[in-house]
Amino acid sequence: MARLRRARRAQTVRRTVVLLVLAALVVVLAAASLMYGHTTYSLGDVGRVILGRTVPGASFTVGELRLPRTVLGIVAGLAFGLAGSTFQTMLRNPLASPDVIGISTGAGTGAAFAIIVLGLGSIGTSVFAIVCALAVAATVYALSYRSGVSGTRLILIGIGVAAMLESVTTYLLSRASQWDLQEAMRWLTGSLNGAAWLTTVPALIALLVLGPLLLGAGRHLEALQLGEDAAAALGVRVEATRIVMIVSAVALIAFATAASGPIAFVAFLAGPIAARLTGGGRPVLVPAALVGAVLVLASDFAGQWLVGTRYPVGVITGVLGAPYLIYLIIRTNRSGGSL
Repeated sequence: MARLRRARRAQTVRRTVVLLVLAALVVVLAAASLMYGHTTYSLGDVGRVILGRTVPGASFTVGELRLPRTVLGIVAGLAFGLAGSTFQTMLRNPLASPDVIGISTGAGTGAAFAIIVLGLGSIGTSVFAIVCALAVAATVYALSYRSGVSGTRLILIGIGVAAMLESVTTYLLSRASQWDLQEAMRWLTGSLNGAAWLTTVPALIALLVLGPLLLGAGRHLEALQLGEDAAAALGVRVEATRIVMIVSAVALIAFATAASGPIAFVAFLAGPIAARLTGGGRPVLVPAALVGAVLVLASDFAGQWLVGTRYPVGVITGVLGAPYLIYLIIRTNRSGGSL
């Protein structure tokens, strides 16, 4: 018994340290994003701009260009990490990520349709992308429901739906004018370029509203990891809890995607990385959210300044995530497991 208490205490200490380090990394990366660029400003200048004071040059560069971009990077990273870890934990499968099961693809197809066919502006495109993401999630859930939702069935149906939507997107891009094609591709790649308060604030509000709701419902995740029957025996209203969590996570992904585009693999990578850092055992929603913010901020900074050419953040995260997806599939196949 004493050994068990010591193990739990050590786990709690490790988790706390990981949370503090991740939070510190977010702050450091955010400061670097605000300070560094074609013109470098001191931390004091950045602080004065954030406090609303006028600093020649920095007021525009930091306040109007870098600050919305950095805030959007943090918000999108937190949202993708939190929602992705929720899906993976709830369905007990690391492949159960919005990137894989078609939710992000649904938002992307909706945005491409809004830009190319409907000719909508940024706000209209964002709203249409949110609606499409919610519709795709509802469709995948309905098609996979059969006396409950099986994680494997939902993943396979989601992959099929995503493949069909990718075909629709490809067709739309082939019919687009040059201007619409550039705008659609910028959006589909996942980018913080052109970030503005007009699109960042709705994503921030969604995170502030849906994040606590998701974390509140997430207290039942440990029971759900034991299986539906065991969770029900422990007093969890399984289907109601699952619907609340799915709707909240999908809406969070939809708002984040509408603001930044579908930044590849952040939702997919954040949960497994957080589980490795904390040692696993308990759900890792908060650590995964912080890992997501670190991934987005670090990838955006790397894509802008650490290579010879400037790349959107989605390109960098795609390079990081694709090898892990291949590794995960190979490892599952060798172990004789299922998706």
